[in-house]
Amino acid sequence: MQKFARLFKNESGATAIEYGLIAALIAVAIIGAVGALGSSTSGQFNNIANAIADPASAT
Repeated sequence: MQKFARLFKNESGATAIEYGLIAALIAVAIIGAVGALGSSTSGQFNNIANAIADPASAT
Protein backbone atom coordinates (compact mmCIF):
# COMPACT_ATOMS: atom_id res chain seq x y z
CA MET A 1 0.00 0.00 0.00
CA GLN A 2 2.87 2.35 0.76
CA LYS A 3 4.31 1.75 -2.71
CA PHE A 4 1.09 3.03 -4.27
CA ALA A 5 1.11 6.08 -2.01
CA ARG A 6 4.69 6.91 -3.04
CA LEU A 7 3.83 6.34 -6.68
CA PHE A 8 1.02 8.90 -6.55
CA LYS A 9 3.16 11.42 -4.67
CA ASN A 10 6.00 11.21 -7.19
CA GLU A 11 5.54 14.10 -9.63
CA SER A 12 8.83 13.95 -11.53
CA GLY A 13 7.17 12.29 -14.53
CA ALA A 14 4.45 14.94 -14.62
CA THR A 15 7.09 17.68 -14.64
CA ALA A 16 8.88 16.05 -17.57
CA ILE A 17 5.61 15.83 -19.49
CA GLU A 18 4.89 19.50 -18.80
CA TYR A 19 8.33 20.49 -20.13
CA GLY A 20 7.72 18.34 -23.18
CA LEU A 21 4.39 20.05 -23.85
CA ILE A 22 5.97 23.49 -23.48
CA ALA A 23 8.75 22.53 -25.91
CA ALA A 24 6.17 21.23 -28.39
CA LEU A 25 4.16 24.46 -28.20
CA ILE A 26 7.29 26.53 -28.77
CA ALA A 27 8.18 24.36 -31.77
CA VAL A 28 4.70 24.83 -33.25
CA ALA A 29 4.98 28.60 -32.80
CA ILE A 30 8.38 28.69 -34.49
CA ILE A 31 7.16 26.55 -37.40
CA GLY A 32 4.16 28.84 -37.85
CA ALA A 33 6.30 31.98 -37.79
CA VAL A 34 8.79 30.57 -40.28
CA GLY A 35 5.97 29.49 -42.56
CA ALA A 36 4.35 32.91 -42.44
CA LEU A 37 7.60 34.76 -43.08
CA GLY A 38 8.88 32.28 -45.64
CA SER A 39 6.69 33.35 -48.52
CA SER A 40 7.34 37.07 -48.09
CA THR A 41 11.07 36.44 -47.72
CA SER A 42 11.03 34.29 -50.83
CA GLY A 43 9.38 37.11 -52.77
CA GLN A 44 12.05 39.57 -51.63
CA PHE A 45 14.84 37.21 -52.69
CA ASN A 46 13.19 36.77 -56.09
CA ASN A 47 13.04 40.54 -56.53
CA ILE A 48 16.73 40.84 -55.64
CA ALA A 49 17.67 38.00 -57.99
CA ASN A 50 15.74 39.63 -60.84
CA ALA A 51 17.41 42.98 -60.16
CA ILE A 52 20.86 41.35 -60.24
CA ALA A 53 20.07 39.43 -63.43
CA ASP A 54 18.77 42.52 -65.26
CA PRO A 55 20.06 45.74 -63.66
CA ALA A 56 18.48 47.92 -66.36
CA SER A 57 14.97 46.94 -65.22
CA ALA A 58 15.65 47.63 -61.54
CA THR A 59 13.94 50.72 -60.15
